Amino acid sequence: MKEEVFSLCFMCSVRCPIKVTVENGQVKWIEGNSNVSGMGKSLCPRGAAGTSLLYDSQRVQSPLIRVGERGSGTWRKASWDEALDYVGNKLKDIIDNYGGHSVVLGERTQLATHVSKTFLKAIGSPNHFTHDALCKGSVNTACRSLFGYTDAQMGIQYGKTKHIVLYGRNIFESIAVKEVKGLMKALENGAKLTYIDPRVTITATKAHRYWMIRPGTDLALNYALIHVILKERLYDSAYVNRWVLGLQELNDFVEPYTPQWAEKETGIAADQIVALAREISEDKPSVVFHFGYRGANHVNEIYMRRSIMILNSLMGSVEAPGGFFFKKGPGEVGGKPARKLTEQDFPAIEVPRFDKVGTPDFPLPDPNHGVPQILPYAIMNEDPYPIKAMIAYRFDPLMSMADTNATRKALDKLDLIVSIEVNYSDIAWYSDVILPESTYLERTDPIQQANGLKPQMFLRRKAVEPRYDTREGSIILKQIAERLGTEKYFPYNSMDELVRWQLEGTGFTMEDFEEKGFVAYCKDQIFWDRQEGIKFKTPSGKIEFKSSLLEDAGFPSFPPYESMPSPEDSKFRLVTGRCALHTHVSTQNVALLNELKSENALWINTGAAKKLGIENNSTVKVSSECASGLVKAFVTDLIHPESVFLMHGFGHKAQRAQRSYGRGLSDALLQKNVYDKIGGSPAFHDTFVTVEPA
Repeated sequence: MKEEVFSLCFMCSVRCPIKVTVENGQVKWIEGNSNVSGMGKSLCPRGAAGTSLLYDSQRVQSPLIRVGERGSGTWRKASWDEALDYVGNKLKDIIDNYGGHSVVLGERTQLATHVSKTFLKAIGSPNHFTHDALCKGSVNTACRSLFGYTDAQMGIQYGKTKHIVLYGRNIFESIAVKEVKGLMKALENGAKLTYIDPRVTITATKAHRYWMIRPGTDLALNYALIHVILKERLYDSAYVNRWVLGLQELNDFVEPYTPQWAEKETGIAADQIVALAREISEDKPSVVFHFGYRGANHVNEIYMRRSIMILNSLMGSVEAPGGFFFKKGPGEVGGKPARKLTEQDFPAIEVPRFDKVGTPDFPLPDPNHGVPQILPYAIMNEDPYPIKAMIAYRFDPLMSMADTNATRKALDKLDLIVSIEVNYSDIAWYSDVILPESTYLERTDPIQQANGLKPQMFLRRKAVEPRYDTREGSIILKQIAERLGTEKYFPYNSMDELVRWQLEGTGFTMEDFEEKGFVAYCKDQIFWDRQEGIKFKTPSGKIEFKSSLLEDAGFPSFPPYESMPSPEDSKFRLVTGRCALHTHVSTQNVALLNELKSENALWINTGAAKKLGIENNSTVKVSSECASGLVKAFVTDLIHPESVFLMHGFGHKAQRAQRSYGRGLSDALLQKNVYDKIGGSPAFHDTFVTVEPA
């Protein structure tokens, strides 16, 4: 019997709409959902490998309880009741002795995030955090400082852009299929692509203009671009006069930051900087200076991301076709969104978060995501209070947070570590209990409220029954809650019941998703009127170059530029990134993807390698003040001589993930745990390393 099921991919966090072909209970084919505009049948390599994950014998197959030392890989198989009772009893003892706030839960943001937040709210803990903050916390804060919206509440109309500038946003290797198809359409229609990165990526090879910028100096480049745009009045004056607050202050600030000054800092010729400013202004407002996805490079990250958004604002490209738009919700057309469990009434929580976000110590990062890299410090110093338990829900702090050894040392102080996980991740391997989640093809998930130019809802539907003894994460959390006496906050016994509860009041039913995989609130795209209708959420109702969010917290809107230091002799700035074949740290053991990319290598400039006696494909030792490790060298002219590059996500230590175990070197092992103390992002590119033949 053949069946077609519309669902959502989850080989990464983009959640591309998919159609799954099932025959006799087996997934035979996965392709893009062509009912979705701009999607077609395309999938990226990860999405196409979904069946490889589903039928992988090396994923977690049943609940496991640790019986040896943490990290030893000594487990015993347990029934679900035994494992859940074990977790429930441990958590109850911890909560009774230390309070609910002694429990933290970290996850990669997902459709079940409102369930995770409800779990913590019910026990009186404010300590929910997400991987989003590690990736783009400062982008979030920067957006709010200018527009009052987070980055997640903004989108880009790629298909109609006329010029896009990417700062290390390696869009053709970090693939969101619909975005890439839209950008390709624009390029085919004559749009231009400018790419800026110390390393030549696949995206760089597709660009009309590529600049191998000196690492860490993007902010200097942007200040020079702003200088030219203001000096030559290349900006959209009608838009800026109507919507911008603080133009004169910005003009005074950038006066000394000339293209000639920036040339010395960035290595990019002054006349080229002027040429870009003039060229892109000709296509305004349908232009994009991309504010990035991973904005976690340097300790001044918030100002670099603000400078990108200032450039967009000067071009008038915010809420413009071919530029940025604010995502519209169902309220724009009189509709109601899907309900969330977090909308219930909970006991008041009086204590601060573990990371002190929202307090005078750390006022500006978004508490919806927190600042995860503070966790090791909070545990070790018991500041602001003792942390005793962590639930890691498809999030791996050992490979996602800088300075793995320090993180592991902090985790050793915890009384309980629980992983809800599909794979043998490094944190699962280091946990006390692993509660295995069904793959996205084996489960139904909560509703995706997809706001945008046309607000919609999508549903991830179970395509096949679970192959192993696994459960949905939303069910696992409910069943732990039952053991803690907080089950009243989880008004469902199955995922279908949860989805139907969410849909109450929306006018839609589960059955409405069967035909196309989604439902839409309206037919036409919604752009706000650029003269009177843009609804900025800042106190002024305008784009705040001079930011009340920053200034009220005691931070300047325009701090003087501090020159980015070059590495000392024999040292390099470590930079990191991704490829099209893997998602962060989670897919390296997927058979089909591992076959294509099983380990990383250290990119090093040809001239630098020659001085050090390093040959291509030889093994080198890479050392930082945190750790050292061995990896193969890739000697190339395609990277700036001040940098070395290490692809993120390799060097796994979980032995049951046999394909990825011990392959390559983890960047997290080497990186210092330093961060932007205003915006919240880690500074993953502010670590210097030495490289030598092994």
